[in-house]
Amino acid sequence: MATFVDRVVLHLQAGDGGHGCVSIHREKFKPFGGPDGGNGGHGGSVSLVVDPQVTTLLDFHFHPHVKADNGKGGAGSNRDGANGHNLVLKVPNGTVVQTTDGTVLADMVGAGTTFEVARGGRGGRGNASLANAKRKAPGFAELGEPGDQLDIVLELKSVADVGLVGFPSAGKSSLISVISAAKPKIADYPFTTLVPNLGVVRLDNHTFTVADVPGLIPGAATGKGLGLEFLRHIERCAVLVHVIDSATLEPGRDPVADIDAIEAELSQYGGLTERPRLVAVNKVDVPDGRDLAEIVRPDLEERGYRVFEVSAATREGLKELTYAMAELVEAERNAAPPAEPTRIVIRPMAVDDAGFTITAEADGSFTVRGVRPERWVKQTNFDNDEAVGYLADRLARLGVEDKLAKAGAEPGDLVRIGEREFDWQPTLYAGVEFVPGNRGTDVRLEEKSSRASAADRLAARKARRVRPEDEIGADEIGADVGDDDIEDDAE
Repeated sequence: MATFVDRVVLHLQAGDGGHGCVSIHREKFKPFGGPDGGNGGHGGSVSLVVDPQVTTLLDFHFHPHVKADNGKGGAGSNRDGANGHNLVLKVPNGTVVQTTDGTVLADMVGAGTTFEVARGGRGGRGNASLANAKRKAPGFAELGEPGDQLDIVLELKSVADVGLVGFPSAGKSSLISVISAAKPKIADYPFTTLVPNLGVVRLDNHTFTVADVPGLIPGAATGKGLGLEFLRHIERCAVLVHVIDSATLEPGRDPVADIDAIEAELSQYGGLTERPRLVAVNKVDVPDGRDLAEIVRPDLEERGYRVFEVSAATREGLKELTYAMAELVEAERNAAPPAEPTRIVIRPMAVDDAGFTITAEADGSFTVRGVRPERWVKQTNFDNDEAVGYLADRLARLGVEDKLAKAGAEPGDLVRIGEREFDWQPTLYAGVEFVPGNRGTDVRLEEKSSRASAADRLAARKARRVRPEDEIGADEIGADVGDDDIEDDAE
């Protein structure tokens, strides 16, 4: 089984942020010393870095699920939670990072190139960080933000200066084994090479890399014979070398027909027509092969190809071929524009950009989209009324309530922010200077109940015990009349 993997799907999960802590400082003779809840730690991120020592995506093939550490929660006494460890994945040079729908996120070329593919969630703030002049002792804290979760595709496109292309069993593996220190598998049957082989060629003051691309057949550009899997590895090659089998016994095969078939596949694949070409007619150590090479050489030269008659077995003509490779590689390097340092791109927010958008849906609901509103909703503990009131104040100050009203929202309409849905109830007190009440509560969220409060019931009982003034006056008149009758009887 081949141990070379050039395409994998990774399931990434960045670390979640730790929750903030709700805590009140207490000590002897000081029962209320103010809030001291610490912040939660940030979740770990997942990054990719190019490592020259890594040449395959095999490790990710067996371990496709990757998860970074979560941040720890905050604690009392102003103790912040620990941050989650960032996860760094080493990938080969030439790795292309894509989404599952084919959108390219990054092209990893060059040792040390780094790309953060999944960002860890922010840690929630503790109540010590949320305290201000109006809210001296918050009874809530922020929740940790979830980390990014996504699937990506890693696709390896070998980075080489020269690519050897040709039909199966043309001698490409043998050729790279004698001009470099590469040790590919060599056998006398087609498709011996199932994975690209890279070799480094050192010639005088020149050093360049050569890729032995597995054999191509007609229809490779449409995926026949795993052609697409092979063709992607010659996209980055600056020079292409046609390795032609001059001693093949297959009917209908000759050097000119082989080159026409391979060129047709390269043209159909696209993006390779401008690369300089060389032609290496291999196996001239076989008598019939040498005769055929001498016959087709004029035809190939008429097409503009530089032709070299070589033999990987006897090493005949290899010196001239490698010098020609080095010459073309050096010319391509000199023609390439100089590498520019990475520019820092600053994208300031527009003056009229509120940081969110409101969309009226067909079902009559409204959707609020924006980085800050969605993050605030994720960090809100909806079991705590004070936290919900704090969220309402933040959204109102951002202008969400005003824009909802301008968009036509009515009280009771469904409003969606992120994964949360609300029945919109505008309030005059949101976003203004508001003095909170007891910790963990918000009087603006208290619903008016039809049941009488305890104070109202106590007042009613007292009222029932007090006799009306007219009843008291009648009792006093009756008492006076009774006393006069008693006195008259006594006389």
